[in-house]
Amino acid sequence: MKFIVQKFGGTSVITGELRDLVAGKAISVKQEGYTPVLVVSAMGRSGDPFATDTLINFVKKENRDTSSRDMDLLMSCGEIISGVMMAATLQKKGYPAVCMTGAQAGLITDNTFGEARILRIEPDNIIKHAKEGKIVIVTGFQGVTEDGEITTLGRGGSDTTAAALGVALDAHYVDIYTDVEGVMTADPRIVEGAKPREIVTYDEICQLAHEGAKVVHPRAVEIVMQKNIPMRVKCTFNDAPGTLVTSTGEVNKGTIDITRDRTITGITQIPGLTQFKVMVDDGAEGLKLKRRLFRGLALAGISLDFINVYPGMVVFTVKDDTRRKASQVLENTGFTAEITPNCAKVAAVGAAMTGVPGVMAAIVEALTREDIQILQSNDSYTTIWVLVKRDDMERAVRALYRQFTAVE
Repeated sequence: MKFIVQKFGGTSVITGELRDLVAGKAISVKQEGYTPVLVVSAMGRSGDPFATDTLINFVKKENRDTSSRDMDLLMSCGEIISGVMMAATLQKKGYPAVCMTGAQAGLITDNTFGEARILRIEPDNIIKHAKEGKIVIVTGFQGVTEDGEITTLGRGGSDTTAAALGVALDAHYVDIYTDVEGVMTADPRIVEGAKPREIVTYDEICQLAHEGAKVVHPRAVEIVMQKNIPMRVKCTFNDAPGTLVTSTGEVNKGTIDITRDRTITGITQIPGLTQFKVMVDDGAEGLKLKRRLFRGLALAGISLDFINVYPGMVVFTVKDDTRRKASQVLENTGFTAEITPNCAKVAAVGAAMTGVPGVMAAIVEALTREDIQILQSNDSYTTIWVLVKRDDMERAVRALYRQFTAVE
């Protein structure tokens, strides 16, 4: 059997009309000779009756300290409702279909409620129903422990479910359906003319996702990458080909050079950051102080990003909503900091920038031309980050987009 796993987010299944669209995509795959397996999220977003956030808010009004075990049981309900409705839609159209929970589909996890990790998948039940000619719908975001406890997989859990099933079923493709036409060169809400990429590497999409592009969770990409299963990011609302995510660039029988004629694959942004500059003495005593600084923040559960360690200074960012907690930790451990709130990280991502001289120079030139101050910068083989004021973020994204012909 040639499986294609199709994952649909909550906005794709919220109405009967949209579920008809989703059903049509599954039927098309079946008519092409493939065996579709659908993964669905809970219907809608916060405020919608069956959305996961709505269910969470409902129980939190009764008791904010509800156990994580019981919360997972509650949160699994949204996907079950969505899956049953999707099965009903397909059955109405004359196609046998069956909805399966994560447990019924064989997703075995550890017992970390709220952030469970998949240990293995036992897909025999899926294969059995597929051989009987049924279209299988699996509830995303959930699994079961060895001793039968329901778990959820945390943020991006439905993407993770789809990727793991793709690996377990040796799928031909894993298709992630969103509300955009693929992996975009920039946020279309900021950059007019932003367009979908035809093809990107696993590494590029992981980096784009980590840096603010919300098309697919990076954990899902890391899973399919292990078995080199192609992933396609497509739009629910049209028939555009979307973006192929692969390591080889092979499409059909030909080969595409994914790095040819482009240095930058996309521009991303993450707002809501606060920069801390902490002065620390040099020498052996300074090393001890730096260790104490980082240990204190770690023990407080504060996640740091954009870390630069210099002689006499440590610079890092935290999310704006943890700024006060971080300030308190530093004060309690004897440090003083220069604090700059309301910042944003803008990133230029591209696998082909490795070893290419002048990329940082081009970024500085583009931002200087717009009179945008660079508060901090860092780089890796595939990404260059700059920290700017939040008020400058959108101008910075547009400036970098214009600077690099790869995203024109």
